[in-house]
Amino acid sequence: MQPQLSEDDLALLNALQIAPRAGWAELARVLGSTPATLAARWERLHSTGTAWITVSPKAIGQRVQSAMLEIELEGARKDEAIAALCRDPRAVTIEETASGRDLVVTTFAREQAALAAFVLDDLPRISGVRRVAMHLITAVHREGGDWRLDALDRGQQSALLATARPGEPRNHIPEGYLPVVDALARDGRASAAQIARRTGRNPATVRRQVTRLIESDVLAFRCEVAQLRSRWAIVYTWFARVPMSAMERTVRALATLPELRLCISISGKANLVFAVWARSPGDLMRLEHRMNEKLPWLTLLESVQTLRMPKRMGWLLDGYGRSRGEFVEPAAVHAAVG
Repeated sequence: MQPQLSEDDLALLNALQIAPRAGWAELARVLGSTPATLAARWERLHSTGTAWITVSPKAIGQRVQSAMLEIELEGARKDEAIAALCRDPRAVTIEETASGRDLVVTTFAREQAALAAFVLDDLPRISGVRRVAMHLITAVHREGGDWRLDALDRGQQSALLATARPGEPRNHIPEGYLPVVDALARDGRASAAQIARRTGRNPATVRRQVTRLIESDVLAFRCEVAQLRSRWAIVYTWFARVPMSAMERTVRALATLPELRLCISISGKANLVFAVWARSPGDLMRLEHRMNEKLPWLTLLESVQTLRMPKRMGWLLDGYGRSRGEFVEPAAVHAAVG
């Protein structure tokens, strides 16, 4: 059994969820520690695959087709099929589930034709894939990068939020910035000097591009944590039906749940999917009771438990949800450039 994160670890990771690129001195002032202590703690967490910081373009919803795929596999070839999907940049997140389907895969494609080619042509050719069902993602209300560990008090959270520099969102990433975005996707805390050394680019150019990317608010930085180490060991997803007239208030109500990890609108009989990270089966019962009581118009059609997640936002994970240090850059990153 994997040891759980300490309170100090949780506090640091919560701080990095709020301010992923804050300096160690800034973080030390808020957390009541020292820069050297925090840097060493982060190095331990990062080197063991327990936590990592990555980025994704905030323009995904405007420039990319996204979908949720339910995939049924042949038992004897299951491992082969999962390995092939892990190597595919279009399969951004892969979940092994306990009911109704073998995999739930989130995919991004630049356009409808590319999505069709992946679903209709390429997936059926993967050895072990028996059946594919697709739900188009029509809106993203909450994503994994919005989830918080909630290990800090309100004063600490406010102090960290104050370190963020306001920016003006753009709807694309200039093509010349792509090497910097690639580097940040692999290490979201990399400095301009480190990126310049890794890419062989001019340090002044890299420094300017990093600053502009951060200030323009075009990238979503996210501190990821190994789920089984976080004390929220259960990943549970509900497929639901909501009247369109009640969609907005339903999303607002679900957003108040601290366990909420994902909330999206999709096409099909179920038009809302939301996922939580929970501590225990009792938490799931409590959540269902609360939804039945507070959201009587919400019809829960199906529930799915994720048992393993071999890939999350391009990062390959081990059986405990830790990063293996291997990153397959999602197609969405390049699709948002232009």
